[in-house]
Amino acid sequence: MGTLGTLMKHPDDIYPLLKLKMAAKNLEKQIPPEPHWAFCYSMLQKVSRSFALVIQQLGTELRNAVCIFYLVLRALDTVEDDTSVAADVKVPILIAFHRHIYDRDWHFSCGTKDYKVLMDQFHHVSTAFLELGKGYQEAIEDITKRMGAGMAKFICKEVETVDDYDEYCHYVAGLVGLGLSKLFHAADKEDLASDSISNSMGLFLQKTNIIRDYLEDINEIPKSRMFWPRQIWSKYVNKLEDLKYEENSDKAVQCLNDMVTNALIHMEDCLKYMAALRDPAIFKFCAIPQIMAIGTLALCYNNIEVFRGVVKMRRGLTAKVIDRTKSMDDVYSAFFDFSSILKSKVDNNDPNATKTLSRLEAVQKTCRASGALSKRKSYIVKGEPSYNSTLIVALFIILAIVYAYLSASPRI
Repeated sequence: MGTLGTLMKHPDDIYPLLKLKMAAKNLEKQIPPEPHWAFCYSMLQKVSRSFALVIQQLGTELRNAVCIFYLVLRALDTVEDDTSVAADVKVPILIAFHRHIYDRDWHFSCGTKDYKVLMDQFHHVSTAFLELGKGYQEAIEDITKRMGAGMAKFICKEVETVDDYDEYCHYVAGLVGLGLSKLFHAADKEDLASDSISNSMGLFLQKTNIIRDYLEDINEIPKSRMFWPRQIWSKYVNKLEDLKYEENSDKAVQCLNDMVTNALIHMEDCLKYMAALRDPAIFKFCAIPQIMAIGTLALCYNNIEVFRGVVKMRRGLTAKVIDRTKSMDDVYSAFFDFSSILKSKVDNNDPNATKTLSRLEAVQKTCRASGALSKRKSYIVKGEPSYNSTLIVALFIILAIVYAYLSASPRI
């Protein structure tokens, strides 16, 4: 639940963290008894616990479809990610993957750890897929086919230009946005959103991940993976891997800020998409990752630590986002706060400062126009709070008792 020091600095994280812990325990109660569905939901928790938490509130039918959609694309991504698989083996699998999901006997050994288990026992996913409604199957097949073809294209193609970057992100994430919109529509829960804003929902998340994961991707063994476009990084260094060296710190931060500024262009589309959603469960499912993205970008911006290790939001802040995000007013408030944090870090001497500020001010104008800001709980901490240590100790004791009780309670 986070270190004691962090909780002492952010005691208002404690209650959301406890709620998150309880939600995680509830995940176990949602695992169906059928072996193939049990495998799928158990695997979902292993390959993305955060995603497994976010889909909890969806109704059973749609939750099953989204679970299988995620696992199919996670398996497809595992094939693409495995740099030990030769391109001449990998490309045909990616192109044909949309057909493999109909085959209960198909599997392909690749990946590591839980991802290898997913690939070795993919027949469970196929079996569950075949039990979904026809509308769900058609949406998943269509997106899998298009994504597989796009991934195959970029196995043999470098991300050179910003247009290449947008195209790659479309294939690996924008299509996820399109697919989810199709699933929401197939469930008769939402109108079918336009491809353009559905695509932006995916691109905003994917670009955030690519920015945050620079060091992990560049250090990939046996071969590094490079997703930052040459058109951006070549303005600062001769080789993309040069950004991680200390002597290039100033240029690395400028390049990082350039990448973040590129990602910010999708924010207004994301707000339009979420504002149009009607179903409360679908809204929360879509909104939480988007708020996490703008929060992560605010943390990464102008931060040399992106090139030194893992940069991510503290667990307590994540729990707070999950707990607070219930309406579009909450989204406007969060986007305003995190964009304000990012804005406060902009150095006017940065080469992209004018563009960065322009994009931040545009989204803040939209948030102000919503009328939601006057009643928000702010994510911005104004100074370090002072708390009585005795009260904090007492609170921890109470929480420990509550947690022990919850842990000992029999499962329903």
